[in-house]
Amino acid sequence: MTQILMPKATAVWLVDNTSLTFEQIADFCVLHPLEVKGIADGEVARDIRGADPIANGQLSRDELDAAEKNPSYRMKAQKSRHAELLKPVKKSPRYTPVSRRQDRPDAIAWFIRNHPEVADSQVARLLGTTKATIDQVRNRQHWNSAQIKPVDPVTLGLATQLELDAVVRKAADKKAKDDARKGIVEPEGATLRPAAETGAPVEEPEDDHEDHRTHTAASVFADHDDEDGDED
Repeated sequence: MTQILMPKATAVWLVDNTSLTFEQIADFCVLHPLEVKGIADGEVARDIRGADPIANGQLSRDELDAAEKNPSYRMKAQKSRHAELLKPVKKSPRYTPVSRRQDRPDAIAWFIRNHPEVADSQVARLLGTTKATIDQVRNRQHWNSAQIKPVDPVTLGLATQLELDAVVRKAADKKAKDDARKGIVEPEGATLRPAAETGAPVEEPEDDHEDHRTHTAASVFADHDDEDGDED
């Protein structure tokens, strides 16, 4: 039997707009007759708006008329055109042009070095590669390991910047939630130790601008007096 969409909403409409028995409605909507009775009494699905099965292509007018004339008649649902539109479409594997496939190990190495928090499954889905290849690059067991160098996938043309940002952000959010659950807190503010603790030399503050200007002016006058004395 074809499974109908929105069975409770359909039952609400049939209760309100037809003379069908509770058993007929229950059989068509795959519900229990007591549940349909509860809908009629206003105890069940009181906030659900009715859905017309004829308008959405799940029931023909002839089927409804036949059922209303014969209480023992059981209606047969039609395959709804809306059900086809609502059916989830399985995404096909990401296609990578042949000319770009040799660049995938470089992109994998970039993820391993710069974003280890990104799961292998996410990397595989973004780059159109396999977990086995990722493991080979990580463990330096890839046949071309000597030539692999980390390059971001956007530069290589294997992904867009939006796709890369979405993957990295999702992985970062997941890591933050996992750290919070484990009680790991990231340090706030500057993480550098003061120079006094590290033993680094501390530079003495320079004289203020006014003292420096006064000293300079005094030196100029002193030099001028010396020149006058030399002339004498």
